[in-house]
Amino acid sequence: MNEKSLQTRLNNIQAVLKRKGFRLTNSRQKIVEALLGCGGHITADGLLEVVHQIDPSVGRMTVYRTLELLSELGLIRPVYQGTGAAHYILLDGGHHHHLICSGCDAVFEFEECGLQEMSKLLAERFNFEIEGHLVEFYGRCPNCQ
Repeated sequence: MNEKSLQTRLNNIQAVLKRKGFRLTNSRQKIVEALLGCGGHITADGLLEVVHQIDPSVGRMTVYRTLELLSELGLIRPVYQGTGAAHYILLDGGHHHHLICSGCDAVFEFEECGLQEMSKLLAERFNFEIEGHLVEFYGRCPNCQ
């Protein structure tokens, strides 16, 4: 990820935090930068290791509390893909998409999203304010077919 893209994403997260009444403290900024730097697919313990490479003074509970806050704000989401520990993923623009191979457990991300119309229909039908989505399709990758 280039520096401009990283800064834009960091600014977006900071704006959401500010809008919801939270600050992007120095520790939170380092945690978010580490999360963005790893592509947003990481366990809490893995993130702690990355953060400690940046700043060893950031505590374990600060990482866990920040992950919890970012989850509550809809900026990240924990996913469980058979590995036991939750992996936290970034919800860029409120959504995230995976193809998951049921043969080798490989996970492929894709950007295309044709769910805007479905979101509108579901929101109207259930009088529900949709804030985002996570889509996972399961099947077999070319190596497992």
